This record gives sequence, structure tokens and C-alpha cells, in this order.
Amino acid sequence: MIEVVTPGPYATVQDLGRPGLAHLGVPRSGAADAPSLRLANRLVGNPERLAGIELTFGRARLRFLDAAWVALAGAPLASEAGMGAPFWVPAGGELRLGAPVRGLRTYLAVRGGIAVEPVLGSRSTDSLSGLGPEPLRAGTLLPVGRPEGVISVDLAPLPGPADGPAVLGILPGPRDDWFVPEALETLCAGPYTVSQDSNRVGVRLTGPGPARAKEGELPSEGMVAGAIQVPPDGQPIVFLADHPPTGGYPVIGVVRTADIPVAAQLRPGDEVRFTTRRGR
Repeated sequence: MIEVVTPGPYATVQDLGRPGLAHLGVPRSGAADAPSLRLANRLVGNPERLAGIELTFGRARLRFLDAAWVALAGAPLASEAGMGAPFWVPAGGELRLGAPVRGLRTYLAVRGGIAVEPVLGSRSTDSLSGLGPEPLRAGTLLPVGRPEGVISVDLAPLPGPADGPAVLGILPGPRDDWFVPEALETLCAGPYTVSQDSNRVGVRLTGPGPARAKEGELPSEGMVAGAIQVPPDGQPIVFLADHPPTGGYPVIGVVRTADIPVAAQLRPGDEVRFTTRRGR
């Protein structure tokens, strides 16, 4: 059992989400930076699908009522134990985590996984629909499951700091015909700045607005993670894990799957560019 002493600015339980339920109006949700959660789970010998804790801007304190193997991955932050390797927390031990030096979301995996009650097959907190466990708060008690595997990975090198703005590769469309021919060029000229209004639903950007060729709204249609919606104010929104299953604003492009974790680690004030080139 883990007791949340302080959750930091925003912390939730996340696994790999609820795929396959969009036709019922249920978003996938799950870890915003899924590769980092998968890595943290592998470091403690868990199957990648198990639930961990997603910390936004770190600054959490957790008390372990039972001893456990733990690992941290994602946005690197200050801690007594470090990042990218499993470490042991004794019974009664308290883990204090600082703020990330870069990036936004850090993932904590515990051997056995966070074993809160699943909802529709997932233990993820969905900030848009309200499905799953509530966001963590002081006093929350988190049960830990039984270990399923062995610890076979003992070190994961941390990524180095990127030079300049983050770059997101995109595929044009499906509604690029709702924009003037040069709109995609405008989008890729950038850079854009990440707004403080961003969250797990989407990264809101400020910068040059792609000009519309058609006015009004589309009938609601299906949305996917990475979709770049352009509302009437012209400021793009990149959808993340808790995006709505449908939307009525035109989608000028979709972020490539491999770059969605990059978008999930953007913090307010960061700069980002788009490109249609594969190599970048």
C-alpha cells in the first residue's frame, strides 16, 4: 500500500487506457506519454500494461506502507533515488520528488502495479469523462498488486536535452481542404508557444493561425490522439490522451504516433514546430 502525502500539482493513476470503445463515446485515455510508462514498468519487471502514477510537474511525496521496488521514467526530476533504474523503498519509507528539470510528466511504476479498481477494463483516470479513479490527493491510499515477472532491466539511459524548439512530424488532413492552400505552410513555419491552458485533453498553442477557406463548423466526427484541431480563433490544439471521441472543428493535420509522447511532455512556455518531412 502507498499513501499519498502530497500529490504535487496534478497526479493520476494511468495505464495504457481503454482502446476500442470510441463507438460508445468512451475516450482511450491512458498515459499521455505511454512509452515512458512502459519503460518504468519494464524497469521493475512489470508487464507494460500495468498501472503507475503519472505526475505532472512532479513535487510529490509518497509513503510506502510496504517495501517495494520502484522506478521513475519520463520527465527527469530531482529525487533521492534518481531516474531510469529500479530502486528499493523500505517499509515506512517516504519518497520525495522534486520538479522536473525539463519536460512535464514523470511516471512512477511500482513492482506489482497500482491495483485500484478497474473501470471498463482500465485503471486510468480520464480527466474529460471522469471515468476511473479520482486524481490523487493527500491521504489517498493506493493498493499494490502481486508481482508478475522478474526484474531483468537495471538501467535505462536518460535522453539528453533537445536543442531548440521541439519538432512534431505531421500527416496533412483529413480536413486540410477547409483551409487555404498555404495554410499547411503557415502551420509548419511556426514556431508556436504552448499555452498555460494545456492539459491531458490537448496542448493548446499560440502563434500564426492557419487561414480557413470555409466558415462554420463540421458535423461532429471521430477524433484521434494527435489530431490538430483549429477552432475559430485560429490557434491550434493538439489532442492528447483524454481527447473527446468526436469534434466539430476541422483537423488540418495529425501528429505522427511516434511524436505524440513529445507533445505530451511540452510544458507551458515551450516552443514547438511542425513538419511534414519524415527525417526532420
